[in-house]
Amino acid sequence: MVPLEDGVEDVIGKAARGLGLADEPLARAAGVSLEEVRRVKRGELDERLIRRLASVLHLRGDALVALGKGDYRPRDPGPIPGFLAFHTAWSGMTVNAYLVWDLRTREAAAFDTGGDCDEMLGAIRDRGLQLRAIFLTHTHGDHIAALDRLKGETGARAYVGDQEPLPGAEPFAAGAEFSIGSLPIRTLLTNGHSPGGITYLVSGGPRLLAIVGDSLFAGSMGGGNVSYADALRNNREKVLALPADTVICPGHGPLTSVAEEREHNPFFTS
Repeated sequence: MVPLEDGVEDVIGKAARGLGLADEPLARAAGVSLEEVRRVKRGELDERLIRRLASVLHLRGDALVALGKGDYRPRDPGPIPGFLAFHTAWSGMTVNAYLVWDLRTREAAAFDTGGDCDEMLGAIRDRGLQLRAIFLTHTHGDHIAALDRLKGETGARAYVGDQEPLPGAEPFAAGAEFSIGSLPIRTLLTNGHSPGGITYLVSGGPRLLAIVGDSLFAGSMGGGNVSYADALRNNREKVLALPADTVICPGHGPLTSVAEEREHNPFFTS
């Protein structure tokens, strides 16, 4: 079972950094001691403290406490025909990549590469697929580590949002549309974690898929490394505005859904 990417301490840390609140001003605003803030950031479960910090950080206290208690785990969507997730190691963490294909034509697309592409290449061979395209959600190293090899062994073309140009990948403007076999692929700009992060919406199969990279995680989100405000806005207005049963395929952690994150994500529930 793929673990959640973030715990309470990660969510609090990301929100505090996004709002520009160091530990001392955060403690003052929450009416708690500096040591209490640091205890929570070390992963200590204290419901009272978590709720005090959540109120200052504009996080949903109930969802944050549930995350800390281990009460939140997104429902497994189960097998999805024409879809596989891959979880590979990269610098002490696990990163996700995805393979989607047309069940009739066997044409396929990869979304990111993960730390290596051994499993993905094996799946392509075993299923008799033709990899036509490699779509990159963003250009952080853990998501593109195997790009050269995947291109070289399959002959697939790579594509990336034009706000994050990358040698060997063809740039496109957000809003561009692609297709793999009979499967339409729409693109949304979901920047904030990175300058030009892209979410890919794959329709035409059994479930609508939103392949979001590090824009959103089950119970959390990617840090707003470039713009915390943009990261929040894009997730709220674009990803979480999708139909409730949309499967969210994040760059780290387990699969989730729009319904799950509307209800349980501390950054967005209301």
